[in-house]
Amino acid sequence: MSDFDHILGWKLLRGSHSFPGPDGGTCINEAAVVACGFPYQSVSSISHMPRCFSRPICQLAMQLNDEATDTERQRLMPFVTRLACSDTPKIERERTYYISTRLDHDLSFVRGSRFDQGLKVLEGALAIGRQADLLGLGEVANRLDAVRSPAQPVKKKARFLPAMVEGWLGLQYTLENAG
Repeated sequence: MSDFDHILGWKLLRGSHSFPGPDGGTCINEAAVVACGFPYQSVSSISHMPRCFSRPICQLAMQLNDEATDTERQRLMPFVTRLACSDTPKIERERTYYISTRLDHDLSFVRGSRFDQGLKVLEGALAIGRQADLLGLGEVANRLDAVRSPAQPVKKKARFLPAMVEGWLGLQYTLENAG
């Protein structure tokens, strides 16, 4: 996981988020969407994921993310780049079967050693079928940073009346003076 530590403080949080904060602040699926080069989007349901993401794997990742403690949740970070691995319907059914036969969905499974069990199931499900394209950590870090960076200030255009008044007064008006 130390290789992922330099994804500059991105923090996985419980639930869906309209936009990440300065420290990251998204669920695993929202981070995965950005890491794979898609525009940021809130993911409150697996149906909101782009089609290249495996539904059963993203569902398990969401469950792990939302039921984990804050410390446990950060252990999901290495999986962010691996969720875009959608495959044929047959493979997706195999993944669903694999996950459902290894977890007791009636009980919360992510506290302590049960979280470790969930991670092992996630790892096993990811080994079935197509693997996600490998992404460089630098590329992922840049994409995540771009989303959490504040928007560049937009220079305002001069409104007609103030520009006209300044013209009468002989003042120089530039775009940089606007705003």
